[in-house]
Amino acid sequence: MTQAKAPAEEMVAISEEPTDPAHGWRPAERPVAELLKYGLIPLDKTTGPTSHEEVSWVRRLTGADKAGHSGTLDPGVSGMLPIGLGRATKALGLLLLFPKEYVGVMRIHSSVPREQVDRVIAEFTDEIYQRPPQRSSVKRETRTRRIYELEVLEQKGNLFLLRCVCQAGTYIRKLFYDMGEVLAVGATMVELRRTKVGPLDEAKGIVTLHELDIALQKWKDSGDESELRRVVWPIESCLDGIKKVVVKDSAVDAVCHGAMLAIPGVISLSKGIAKGETVVLLTAKGELIGIAEASMTTEEVQAQPKGIAFPVRRVIMDQGSYPKMWKKQDRAEAERAEGAA
Repeated sequence: MTQAKAPAEEMVAISEEPTDPAHGWRPAERPVAELLKYGLIPLDKTTGPTSHEEVSWVRRLTGADKAGHSGTLDPGVSGMLPIGLGRATKALGLLLLFPKEYVGVMRIHSSVPREQVDRVIAEFTDEIYQRPPQRSSVKRETRTRRIYELEVLEQKGNLFLLRCVCQAGTYIRKLFYDMGEVLAVGATMVELRRTKVGPLDEAKGIVTLHELDIALQKWKDSGDESELRRVVWPIESCLDGIKKVVVKDSAVDAVCHGAMLAIPGVISLSKGIAKGETVVLLTAKGELIGIAEASMTTEEVQAQPKGIAFPVRRVIMDQGSYPKMWKKQDRAEAERAEGAA
């Protein structure tokens, strides 16, 4: 099980400032205690337990003060359940920006020609209207969701093995039901497994509770961290595909205290950032500091010497992880800019 490495993202340099090795760690080099504080577990949820129960067991095994998951799976559904530990729980919302992939078995209640099934599948591959089921945790209002890919992998009689890539928040059970209504014979979901959540892919790595337990015991008994680092990943592992802004060491603690990131605090940033786009703020070592919303494009940041470029929406990193280097007037200017906005 290995963590896939994404191609290096093209970045635009704005300024320079060397990073101090005395503060922070590169994500893959964090001590185990820090890894468990900023850790991500791509858990293989089994059928039977609820997502909440699986999270509770992970928290008990790891001793984390807090744990949470992204994207609830029903008790009868298995597969990828991303679980964040400690401060990493605050970053799990980023996974909602990505599509999800499912493989499921649909049973139609009466035989119909295969061409008819294929035609209905094509009709449901795009933007669809969907009303959450009665037992869902969200308000039951009709809403749109996008189906990016929908295909038949295998057929045996009235059973169809389907692969679906869809927008977060899509109910696959309801999708199958609605397809059955259009087919005029009815359809139900027999089995479902989630195989991908954005950059997290079961083919590249997924962890069972048993593997997690063994890795933790090995670390506690012998100090061997190798297995634990294989099953608990840095939270930064889920950031592939999200635009990035690299922050100077001297500005990190200000961001951790809620200050908005101004252009003088930026070392580099991704090409093509648009206004209103969600971006992640990273240290020069690659650590996740927080989540922000761009108030300037990449080109505007390049062209201007100062100004608030990235209002912070959520802070992930602990205050004091980097030394305080910001001045009171810097914060006052940020607060004035926020009030003007």
